Amino acid sequence: MDKNQATGLILISILMIAYFWFFADAPQQPENIEGNQQVEQNDQKQEETSASQKQDAVEYENDSTLNQSLINQFGAFASVAKGESNISTFNTETLAIQFNSKGGRIKSVELKDFKTFDGQPLIITNQEDEDKQLLFNTAVGEVNLYDLYFEMEGSPKRELSNGDTIQIKFVANIGPNKSIEQIYTLSGNQYQVGYNLAFNGFTNEILGDQLTLRWNKKMRKFEKDLEQSRTKVTMNYYSEEEGMDGLSERSDDDSEEVAEPVKWFSFKQNFFMEALITDIPMKRAEFATDIEDLSSDYVKRGKAKVEIPLAEVTNKAGEFKYYFGPNNYKTLQKVAPDFEENVYLGWFPISLVNKYIIINVFYVLEKYISSYGWIIIILVLLIKLALSPLSYKSYVSMAKTKVLKPQLDEIKEKHGGDMQKAQADQMELYRKVGVNPLSGCIPLLLQMPILFAMFYFFPSSIELRQESFLWATDLSTYDSVLSLPFEIPFYGDHVSLFTILMTLSTLLITWSQGQVSSVQGPMKNIQYFMPVIFMFVLNSFPAALSFYYLIANLITFGQQTLIRRMIDEDKIIAILEENKKKNANKKTSKFQQRLQEAMKASEEAKKEKGKNKKKKK
Repeated sequence: MDKNQATGLILISILMIAYFWFFADAPQQPENIEGNQQVEQNDQKQEETSASQKQDAVEYENDSTLNQSLINQFGAFASVAKGESNISTFNTETLAIQFNSKGGRIKSVELKDFKTFDGQPLIITNQEDEDKQLLFNTAVGEVNLYDLYFEMEGSPKRELSNGDTIQIKFVANIGPNKSIEQIYTLSGNQYQVGYNLAFNGFTNEILGDQLTLRWNKKMRKFEKDLEQSRTKVTMNYYSEEEGMDGLSERSDDDSEEVAEPVKWFSFKQNFFMEALITDIPMKRAEFATDIEDLSSDYVKRGKAKVEIPLAEVTNKAGEFKYYFGPNNYKTLQKVAPDFEENVYLGWFPISLVNKYIIINVFYVLEKYISSYGWIIIILVLLIKLALSPLSYKSYVSMAKTKVLKPQLDEIKEKHGGDMQKAQADQMELYRKVGVNPLSGCIPLLLQMPILFAMFYFFPSSIELRQESFLWATDLSTYDSVLSLPFEIPFYGDHVSLFTILMTLSTLLITWSQGQVSSVQGPMKNIQYFMPVIFMFVLNSFPAALSFYYLIANLITFGQQTLIRRMIDEDKIIAILEENKKKNANKKTSKFQQRLQEAMKASEEAKKEKGKNKKKKK
């Protein structure tokens, strides 16, 4: 190494030593800043982590408390006692039905073919209007199935047409191989909804041998007349032992009944109904109705408590079905045994006339005629035509009695106040001339079942609901041509024109019959009061009923006018005189003998009663 190299090496060494001496701390300053920042960031992260851990701890503690609360309340079913309520809507041709995942239950049902009296959607059932519980016993007490949360499986078709059928399955998974299933079956054009319930895989979690269904339902007002609607609301049921039965419709007070076992029960209104039907006999059942604290939006409250055998829904599906629909007699016949009896058609034998004659004729006419007013007119014509032989006999009998009136008056004058002898001579006169005094009443009595059948048929016919004719906007309720600012006792606050016309036509018939009747004195005047009484009774009844009676009266008047022209009173007198000669020596019939004896006994009883009164005085 030469001198220059040695000098250069020394200088470089000196420069290197000076550089590190003076600048050795300079690069360390940035390193310390970064280190401090890192420490601060780490501390902040630790603080955030600590806060997060604390928050998680609080949430965990709350969640733990909530879980413990659910466990205390629901026991083994606590895992499905918390969730989210989801609403699913399905549309068929007849129903718009909503399901709630909480409870896996039906939330609401709209009848798409019908509206309320004021044009609103007709919601026949709504979760808001009912308190419904399906209870089963567990180690922690009763658990309500409708408090549990279910999940709907798959994506069932939401819009159904005629011929479509789907199943909507709600499942609550409790644990391995343990679940509760609710399966609903919808059809495209049915008012029935199939329902299957199954408790799968449970051994010791459910105690007892039954489920208890508590169903309290406030039934909404769908028709104009609240008071009249309430008289048609009840709870009906079908007992295997007694058949179809139910609570009193007209009762405004609390009404209760107990039955066992039961195959179906219904919340029945005049034109619509919700019902639960099953092939599994429901054990002891309790039913009640009341109107306590109900607003004018509701007609009545129905209550049901039924016991369902647990064995029927354990590890297999218990089969039920709901009915949400109209009270159409033909439709209800296809639902369940005696289910059509929810449409009350009168007591026996009135109901037979409606079931086997009137309803069938009405439905045949309905197929070809769109106007229900004209259907009623044709129905009256057919009935009057069928009954015309009876009407003719009745009128002829009245004409014979009128012809005999002068002779009957002579008998009364002859015996004065001795009614027994007068009646005996009258019966003898009837026997000789061949006149049965009851022959005029018998044809009328035979017509009475049809007359009363209409009294029950029209108020129960949903076919007439919201159908208009002439000035009546709805034939299923009263027609009001004038609203009164006050209410008349037993009449109402409106004027029904059909009822007024029906009353006038009845008075006309009464007058017409009086022309050939032998009835005289006060009794003849009393018969004019009946049409007025019916005017008060029928003022709030369906317009179809008053219209039917109006048309029937007009046709009857026409029949009587025609028959009167056909009858020759001179010929009747000649026939009676001829009969009188033939029967002069004829013995009194056994019927007439018994009738005379009964009249004699009645008269003697009156005399004996009079003697006893005199003795007491």
